[in-house]
Amino acid sequence: MDDWPRLLDQVRSKVRLKHYSYRSEQQYVAWIHRFILFHGKRHPESMGAAEVEAFLTHLAAERKVAAAAQSQALAALLFLFRQVLGHEVLWLDNVYRLVASLRYGSGLPLMEALRLRIKDLDFEYAQITVRDGKGGKDRVTVPPQEVIPPLQTHLLAVRERHQVALLFALARKYPGAGHDRGWRTCFPPGNRPAIGVSL
Repeated sequence: MDDWPRLLDQVRSKVRLKHYSYRSEQQYVAWIHRFILFHGKRHPESMGAAEVEAFLTHLAAERKVAAAAQSQALAALLFLFRQVLGHEVLWLDNVYRLVASLRYGSGLPLMEALRLRIKDLDFEYAQITVRDGKGGKDRVTVPPQEVIPPLQTHLLAVRERHQVALLFALARKYPGAGHDRGWRTCFPPGNRPAIGVSL
């Protein structure tokens, strides 16, 4: 991508047009720059949900970026795709709204929310079992009531399109787990509609 500096200039112009603060302009440009570099200077027009999720997961899991900074990065990418590139990103709104609701409504750190498996959700008793959380311990928490219906709808879609990929050790310990829908993750990576595709 040879014209990425020009894209960043477009981001600056759009931020100023929207009357955002200078600090917001700096943060948005910095996060978008990091996103482009992370994906080998590919143009964001050629990227979608998988690339956004890979970047956010990298920030959380490898860079250990704070939750507030992760939110800034997500806001910057939403701004890029919506305001600068003119794409509708309903897939990003829906999935990340669910993750955010679980994080703040149930007290789950980002990676615990992303690693939830279908079997860990008990809608009948309105509870979530967090496996191998802080200190390597399991615990039970409660989901916000308003997140249950959209989460159930989301899981129906996940069941249809997600292929299970268990870690080798887990697959060896539980041989039938790969065929059990309960072991599927609630938020599988790289398995979302592409940017511009409405849900």
